[in-house]
Amino acid sequence: MVKNKIVTLCFLAALFTQIALGGSASLIQNDAERLIRTSIEAMGGETKLRELKSIQFDGIGHNFAIEQSERPEGPWIVTYSQTSETRDLVNGRLRIVNQNKNFQSPAWSGLNTVVADGAAAWERGGQYFPQSPNQVQITKQGFALSPERILLTALEAKDLRLASDTQMQSVRQRVVKFTWDKVPVTIFLNADTNLPTAVETLEFSHYEHFYGIWGDFPVRTYYTFWNLEAGGLRYPHQWDTEKIGMTLASFTITKIKINPPVSDDQFSIPEDVKQKFAAQPLTKIEDLPLGLPTSPAKELVPGVVKLPGRWDVAFVKQNDGVVIIEAPISSGYSAKVLDEAKRRFPDSKVKAVITTSDAWPHFGGVREYAARGIPIYALDVNRPILERVLNAPHTFQPDLLQTRPRKPNFKFVSGKTVLGSGPNMLEIYPIRTETGERMLMVYFPAHKLLYGSDLIQKRRDGSFFMPEYLSEVMQAVAREKIVVDNIFAFHSDILPWSEITSAVDKVISGK
Repeated sequence: MVKNKIVTLCFLAALFTQIALGGSASLIQNDAERLIRTSIEAMGGETKLRELKSIQFDGIGHNFAIEQSERPEGPWIVTYSQTSETRDLVNGRLRIVNQNKNFQSPAWSGLNTVVADGAAAWERGGQYFPQSPNQVQITKQGFALSPERILLTALEAKDLRLASDTQMQSVRQRVVKFTWDKVPVTIFLNADTNLPTAVETLEFSHYEHFYGIWGDFPVRTYYTFWNLEAGGLRYPHQWDTEKIGMTLASFTITKIKINPPVSDDQFSIPEDVKQKFAAQPLTKIEDLPLGLPTSPAKELVPGVVKLPGRWDVAFVKQNDGVVIIEAPISSGYSAKVLDEAKRRFPDSKVKAVITTSDAWPHFGGVREYAARGIPIYALDVNRPILERVLNAPHTFQPDLLQTRPRKPNFKFVSGKTVLGSGPNMLEIYPIRTETGERMLMVYFPAHKLLYGSDLIQKRRDGSFFMPEYLSEVMQAVAREKIVVDNIFAFHSDILPWSEITSAVDKVISGK
């Protein structure tokens, strides 16, 4: 009996020593590996997963424009899709035939995607165009973390480990974590069925205009509607995706083929398109050049300069400093804007920035102004979305606010707000209309000039996008009893006010 106690104590001492020396990592990895293998069996077994050479499926779905709908809390603008996708798992090749429709495009239309041999291209009607340079990496990650590969990818991870159980969908979930190509990955496994409930990655998009502003953002895909396929494989037929905790998309498979034959012709990209793809610079959003070479800055009235770009900004010279209208794209872009303000007005400090909308492209660079202590004028109801972006961690690619945290100097606008004095004194007004609910307009009384945020968008054919927008600007102008001769906006050069009123009259008359 005493001998048994001695043996037990020796075993425990050895175990504690192993833990103290870090030896517990292998035990934890073994537990995680056993759990992953149990999940593999629930899907049909390792042999069936490794025998997968190709998958082809058709499906329907929808995506939400969470980055620029009427309000951040939703409901969001919807785009509907119908898709046929072929995956060559052996060679990492992808072909997607996709069609979309939404309120702007009522008829089905779309571009097909082909990724093969280190290149990615759009295809429509036999014509090919190079895709974004980072599409190959996006496809590689999509394959590695797909339903058919995620468990095998986890097995190969050197840092596979268990995490604490959690509740999801009212069911206990076993949790495993690992890293794939520097991307942290979490798999939630249903404790009753052992099938994957969801897969989450923590990412930073260096190249996306919309999501890059959120720094290290979570992407979670839920897998449901599991189905037993020919040959014994179980596969989820519905995928629902969240980004930054917001519902982004839902996709349902309507038809699936396991190991269908594939041919080189399905993934063919013309050589000249491959060369054009390879020649493209891989530009991070932080490194986008200021403005557009083809559209130089323009002084609208003395001391008010509009700088066109992918998203525009404006400089307003006042007696005691410079006001910047809009903080788009990224912290890096805002830094370039501030450098340009210093170059144009070397004897004036930047006294304020005005962000006029809750659409992500409008405020994507607001973190730079916060980090520099520059007052930020914004609409009162946009406070939650702005505070959220300022609090977002940026550890993958730290910006100034990440390395030097600072409390933002917000000036929230609830009604008419006067900023500055002299000929370029300006007045800020909430628009507070249906589609302009989350927008501000900026008025220059001395010039009878109005800035209309996102509500003035003139097409190349001379018509305007969303005449409702124009009518709401007119409503706000009438409500505030201001006199406007000319108007400019985020996506618009200066226009006579009469052009706006005439466009609205034309819509009302049905001409």
